[in-house]
Amino acid sequence: QVQLVESGGGLVQAGGSLRLSCATSRRIVSINVMAWYRQAPGKQRELVTSISRTGSTTYADSVKGRFTISRDNAKNTMYLQMNSLKPEDTAVYYCNVPPNSWGQGTQVTVSS
Repeated sequence: QVQLVESGGGLVQAGGSLRLSCATSRRIVSINVMAWYRQAPGKQRELVTSISRTGSTTYADSVKGRFTISRDNAKNTMYLQMNSLKPEDTAVYYCNVPPNSWGQGTQVTVSS
């Protein structure tokens, strides 16, 4: 079990940027995979992006070219840089360490 705490959400205009952070209770060099999910109102939670211990990444098609996932091993923190935000990105964003560790979520709202 890993404790995860997200921060950095907020309200931005379309085209703006936000950086989300996920602080962990473990040394992330020991965590094989970390991920960001999001859940919009009335919709299923979906995988946005993931990063492995070795640095391999995946991205949902909807965010490719706009979002970047990264890790800072020294700070035991994962980040999600979100650029060119769209109203469709509005959701609660969750940090995840598969399979069962989740943060509390942070709200991202993008106005049109």
